Amino acid sequence: MKNILVTGGAGFIGSNFIRYLFNDTDFKGRIVNYDKLTYAGNLANLSDIAEKYQGKRYFFIKGDICDANKVSNTFKKFNIDTIVHFAAESHVDRSILGPEYFIKTNIEGTFTLLKSALNFWKNDKGFRFHHVSTDEVYGSLGARGYFYENTPYDPRSPYSSSKASSDHLVRAYHHTYGLPMTISNCSNNYGPYQFPEKLIPLMILNALEGKNLPVYGDGKNVRDWLYVKDHCSAIWTILEKGKNGETYNIGGECEKKNIEIVKKVCSILEEEKPSSLNPVLDGKKYSDLITFVKDRPGHDRRYAINCDKIKKELGWKQSFDFDLALRQTIRWYIENTDWVKSVKDGSYRKWLSKNYSLR
Repeated sequence: MKNILVTGGAGFIGSNFIRYLFNDTDFKGRIVNYDKLTYAGNLANLSDIAEKYQGKRYFFIKGDICDANKVSNTFKKFNIDTIVHFAAESHVDRSILGPEYFIKTNIEGTFTLLKSALNFWKNDKGFRFHHVSTDEVYGSLGARGYFYENTPYDPRSPYSSSKASSDHLVRAYHHTYGLPMTISNCSNNYGPYQFPEKLIPLMILNALEGKNLPVYGDGKNVRDWLYVKDHCSAIWTILEKGKNGETYNIGGECEKKNIEIVKKVCSILEEEKPSSLNPVLDGKKYSDLITFVKDRPGHDRRYAINCDKIKKELGWKQSFDFDLALRQTIRWYIENTDWVKSVKDGSYRKWLSKNYSLR
């Protein structure tokens, strides 16, 4: 791997992955960050990397993965040999309100990338297309059982349906045309730089601002939680050791009910920034802000990933304890007030618009 194209590299997981490659691996090549810079794309996530490597080993291209010409030209210009495809619309609630964006980006965008990759591949044995997917494609579990790599797909939302479709397209390009590829399906990620529409950062920031902490239904929906740096290390392991044509599940093996997560966030916040010292709480505790709201349509009850395959075949394992990593995540949001403010008030978009042409 000499020239890696990371799609969606300005987003939450993509930016953490790029930082991981530069700071935690022996990778010596170039990374091209290809991102459309939609609402969740923020180049401030990688300001330290850009300052150190921009124009040398790190390059940013503002582009839409649906733009075939731009994708193809980027492949040629940087002689791309590895694609790590993060770019996607990823929030279930948004997919319910506006599914057309998910169909366009997740299905058509992946199709465009695959076409360009196939044209550029030319039977290079070192070429690899790695597609990053989600455990939501498997559907919903009951109280027992796990998702395995061979679990039949049963997506329940426009988001998971669009990701399932993109997974099938990637496999089809491998089986039909021979395109070298791997796929990973991960569980719920958490960590620094996550856009505050997702559960953990939303609860942290709402609590600090004295706002309600909305919990869907009875709060007993179960998710498997994976620290983002563990996810990054797993993807790197797949790129280095993964077998062509294979799928690998990546999980935290850390099942928690949503209400457990919210209560734990409140508990850690009481230790890190006590509610008694937070004037916006007006005498309330963080846990007093928990509010149960009407359940989301089609809300899957439980996800749980079995990741024995990547552990046994590739030697990967998680490195972060959930409680410690959650505390580190909470501290990051408390300490990085400038980042939080720019995202909450939208001012990061103004900075981007001065430097990049935003549509």
